[in-house]
Amino acid sequence: MNIGFFTDSYFPGIDGVTYTIQAWRDRLEARGHDVYVVYPASSHEPDDHEIPVPSLPNPFYKQYRLPLYRRLSTLPDLDVVHCHGPASTGLMGLRYAKRYGATSVYTHHTPVEDYFVQGLKSERLAALAGRAYVAYENRFLNAFDCVTASTSRIRRDVEPYRLPVGIEMDRFRPSADARVAALATDGGPTAADAPVVGYSGRMTHKKNVDEILRLAERLPDVRFELVGEGPVRAELEADAPANVRFHDFLPREELPDFYAALDVFVTASTCDTLGLSTLEANACGTPVAAADVAPFDETIGPENGARFALRDLDDMERAVRDCLGGDRDTRAAVERFSVSETIDELESIYGVTA
Repeated sequence: MNIGFFTDSYFPGIDGVTYTIQAWRDRLEARGHDVYVVYPASSHEPDDHEIPVPSLPNPFYKQYRLPLYRRLSTLPDLDVVHCHGPASTGLMGLRYAKRYGATSVYTHHTPVEDYFVQGLKSERLAALAGRAYVAYENRFLNAFDCVTASTSRIRRDVEPYRLPVGIEMDRFRPSADARVAALATDGGPTAADAPVVGYSGRMTHKKNVDEILRLAERLPDVRFELVGEGPVRAELEADAPANVRFHDFLPREELPDFYAALDVFVTASTCDTLGLSTLEANACGTPVAAADVAPFDETIGPENGARFALRDLDDMERAVRDCLGGDRDTRAAVERFSVSETIDELESIYGVTA
């Protein structure tokens, strides 16, 4: 089967969408399918199955480019069009499916409206733009044969097929050797004598990384290792206490050791659709302290971590200490999110028969 992934974000940018596309492509190709990725042209050097679309720099978020258009006649013959974003590349995929009769699938990864305030610098304008955007995306999603989402609540007027993006369980696993000097700080608590609490993800307002800094200030004998980039990182670093260290995004192959080196992964995000990094940390044996909001109210529980009331510092500390003091088989708790099961479901959606 020929499958086309149409995405508005891709390498060299690093985020959950990019990693999901890579993981799905690798496993679908291992099952004998041909997978083509249509993406905004960038510094990324395409292989034979990656098809760049002319693009422009994004003035609001430099990690992402603004895709333009590519003639449909230049694309390969596709049996399935699977779109991973609502901008012009996704629109191109939908047009292809309608013109050539391909099965059309859309995966809802991100509530884009949550990020408008970063570019518009005004909550009022962001709210207006967000309402207009959601109305547009509702019409867009209703044009697909199937819409998938990691959880059942996506704030859209469609009934999604629940399909977690999936954890690469073969990649993300516990490691007895992960707690090494690579995470040691210069001065302050060291790997040998202090718990390590960490975070990995984009650094934007809706991720609420500032809440983690408040917790770090309260817990000076705990090390905090924060991985990620984004528009608010500079101000976060400026306000960080001495026991916090920031890292740029890590290569995919280094993330398992990072997760396994932590005693607790913590997040106060209010904009995740699944929180893949939290489940990857669980797969590496690390419990997660997460805000008691969607999707964590569905994915994080006593068997793999603890939840806390958002912006309640006392409760956040309680959840982290609960994770530090507990003994959980967090990997077993997230086996149901394995990417292998996701690919089985994808093939069913695509109409693959045994």
